[in-house]
Amino acid sequence: MSCPICGKQAEERYRPFCSKRCADIDLGRWLKGGYAIPTEEPAETAAVELSETKPKYH
Repeated sequence: MSCPICGKQAEERYRPFCSKRCADIDLGRWLKGGYAIPTEEPAETAAVELSETKPKYH
């Protein structure tokens, strides 16, 4: 199995990655939103729907 970040052979300790560095790069991509599932609806529509579902405090 090769590392999905750099292509080197995966190490058992960091599997499926080859090193802690590549594992951290992948984690950073997840946390920054680098990996996303594409949707059909525009981003503006999603933002409006979210704002409408928030509880309103008076």
